[in-house]
Amino acid sequence: MRLRHKPWAKEKIEAYPQYIVPNPEDYRGNWKEVFHNDNPIYIEVGTGKGQFVTEMAKAHPDVNFIGIELYESVIVTALDRLIEAELPNVKLLNADARNLAQYFAKGDVSRVYLNFSDPWPKKRHDKRRLTYRTFLKLYEDIMPNGGEIHFKTDNQGLFEYSLQSFSAYGMLLTFLSLDLHKSDFEGNIMTEYEEKFSQKGQRIYRVEAKYR
Repeated sequence: MRLRHKPWAKEKIEAYPQYIVPNPEDYRGNWKEVFHNDNPIYIEVGTGKGQFVTEMAKAHPDVNFIGIELYESVIVTALDRLIEAELPNVKLLNADARNLAQYFAKGDVSRVYLNFSDPWPKKRHDKRRLTYRTFLKLYEDIMPNGGEIHFKTDNQGLFEYSLQSFSAYGMLLTFLSLDLHKSDFEGNIMTEYEEKFSQKGQRIYRVEAKYR
């Protein structure tokens, strides 16, 4: 995805600390200070323009959601969604997922969502895939025993790779769909990419994997 540079993005992000949490490492192990409750926290790694995390927060007011996005020029669109929605149970982090352990302690996060992640199709780039074993270790380190990853993609190669990665890591696959929109799965919240791909008739793959 080619990003359009938005030179004003950094300034806008800094102007809304109530939505995009500055210095998230300050809340490691104590995110209830941010949300003012003890509800479970679900994170989306690579939240993009924020449609999924915002709609999930609307649908599940008893869960706290955090959308994590590296690129300033992308997260400002998610910020606009939050400003409009005024939801108390969703925050954003303009941060690199490789640093998750700096922001969250063991047990801080109950579930990780990975939606339409970059497939990094070349073999030499497999360590960059968000379902590579080093990332699976990162997620495990911030979740309690039995934490879950919910993964969706339109990319068959990435899906097959991820199934193998989850299994090799010793995770339990508790749900699997090779064509989500033709399944009986209820409560699906679509991302922007998912809407676009499904309108073109592309198959959407989904899996839930649980740490043992």
